[in-house]
Order: sequence, then C-alpha cells, then structure tokens
Amino acid sequence: MNTENAVLTIVAWVAAGALLLLVLFLLSFLTVWVRARLAGAEVGLFDLVGMRLRGVPYSVIVDAKIAATKAGLSVDVEKIDAHYLAGGNIVQTVQALIAAQKAGLHLDWNRACAIDIATRGTNKSVLEAVLTSVSPKVIDCPNPASGRTTIDAVAKDGIQVKVKARVTVRTNLDRFVGGAQEETIIARVGEGIVTTIGSSESYKVVLENPDRISKTVLERGLDAHTAYEIMSIDIADVDVGDNIGAMLQEAQANANKNMAQAQAEIRRAAAVALEQEMRARVEEMRARVVEAEAQIPQALADALRSGRMGYMDFQRLENLRSDTEMRKGIAGDGPAPGAKV
Repeated sequence: MNTENAVLTIVAWVAAGALLLLVLFLLSFLTVWVRARLAGAEVGLFDLVGMRLRGVPYSVIVDAKIAATKAGLSVDVEKIDAHYLAGGNIVQTVQALIAAQKAGLHLDWNRACAIDIATRGTNKSVLEAVLTSVSPKVIDCPNPASGRTTIDAVAKDGIQVKVKARVTVRTNLDRFVGGAQEETIIARVGEGIVTTIGSSESYKVVLENPDRISKTVLERGLDAHTAYEIMSIDIADVDVGDNIGAMLQEAQANANKNMAQAQAEIRRAAAVALEQEMRARVEEMRARVVEAEAQIPQALADALRSGRMGYMDFQRLENLRSDTEMRKGIAGDGPAPGAKV
C-alpha cells in the first residue's frame, strides 16, 4: 500500500512539473499573442509555437503582421512566415506594401515578395523600388563611378562634342522583376547621344540646340524591357573637344609619308645594287682590256718576224700611240695603262 502511494505521489509530481513547464512555455508566447490580439492581428497561439519550433523569430513576424493590419492590409501570418523562410526581408516588404498603399500604387503581397527576393544580394530593396516609383530619382550619364565624366561623340565636320546628361527615372513595379537595371539605361542613353551627335552636320548645331539631343533620345523608347520608366533626359553640360577629323587626316598623311619613304628606300636600295653590279661589270671589262693589251707586244713581234709588218709600219704605229698619249695628257686623263712614256 505504501509503495502504491509512493508511485502515485511521484506520478503526481511529474505531472505537475510537466504541467508547470507547459504553462511556463505557453507564457513565453502569451505576451506576444496578447499584443497581437489587442492590435487586431489574427495570430494563433499554436502558430507562435510552430514558429518557435521552426526557429523563426515569431516576435518579428507578429510585429510585421501588426504593422500590416494597422495599415489596413490583409496579409496572412503564414505568408509572412513563408517569405521569411525563403530568405526575404519581411520588415521592408511590409513597409513597401504600406508605402505603395499610401501612394495609391497597385502592389500585392506576391509581387512585393518577388521584388524583395530579386533585390537580395544587391544594394537595392523593395522599399527603395516603391519609393523610387513614388519619388523619381536622377541617374548621371555617364556614371561617375566608371571613371568617365562625359560622353564623347564626333559630328560630321570632325569636331568632338562632350556631353553630360542626367536621366530622371521612376520604378516600373510591373517590370522590376526581370527588367534591365540602371546600367542598361545609361548605356542606351549614351548610345542615343552618340548617334544624335554623329548625325549632326556640324558641332554648331549641337551647341545651338542641345535639347535636340534629349528629344531625339526620348523618341527612341530607351526604357523598353527595363525596370524603369524614363521621364526626362536633361543635357547638363556641352563642351567642344578636339578636332578629331584634322587629327585623323594628319595621321593619314603621316602614314602616306611613311609609305612613300619606304617605297623610296626600296628604289634607292635597288639603284645601289644596280650600281654595284655595273661597277663589277666595268671592272670585268677592264680586266679583259688589260688582258688584250698584254697580247699586243707578242702580236707585234709575231707580225715583224713573219714579215706581215715592216719597220716603217711599226714606226707609224708608235707615232700614232705617242700622239694618242699626248692627246690624253692634254685632256687630263693621263697615260693609258701599259703605255710607254
């Protein structure tokens, strides 16, 4: 009997301890639950328990639910919980919904969550997208972070024109997910400015009517398939740069001069080679002449010995040679090679 009483006593104490732990566990949610009930936000006590078991900060979820309810938005706590588990920023998402409602913009919970997930890991947020849609922002073109301060283009007369533009845009929430960002806007505006200046007959036309650039660029529909809607393009500054046409002509002239010099050098080298060849041939002919002159005494001796030439013929030949040498001396050529002086 005593044993049974002891067992019952132990069981009673264990049950009481378990009940006490359960009460204390539920009391930890009671403050948050009561705060939600007083704010009119429908949050179940067991929903809070489930968030705790999933490791979700239930107080943050409840605060987001209360903020949405106070703003007149109907968002289920399960959707807020699911967005948090997906890695979204529930505080900024709810704030973006409230801002869109106050501004009269159509933005539902699913689209706000999609924008929030799309901007994760970037320097943008869903709240910034909504605020930019309400209050447009200005984008410098070109972006100063790229290291360039102006967009440079050349008119048809060869004069360079430097332009700095400012693009006023606002967010298009319907195209924000999957739409091109600011970099595409800057690139398209720059392309339009370069095209407009390049089609101008003179740089003076650009300086006289800088608004022609903005009007022409706006007509091209540059905000297609982007997350923004271009409201205006303002030309902040226009400067005249270098005479690119003259510089190109000078470069072409230098190239032509270098080509002509190269061709002249080729012709000079060919002439030098031909001169050296002619000199070699002259020396060859002189060698043949010397060889022939060396055979003259032997031929004379043979002619005298055979009787084909007499003594008087030999003397006339010597007189002719002396007369020739005298004429060369008077002319300044000097005696011929092998001549007797």
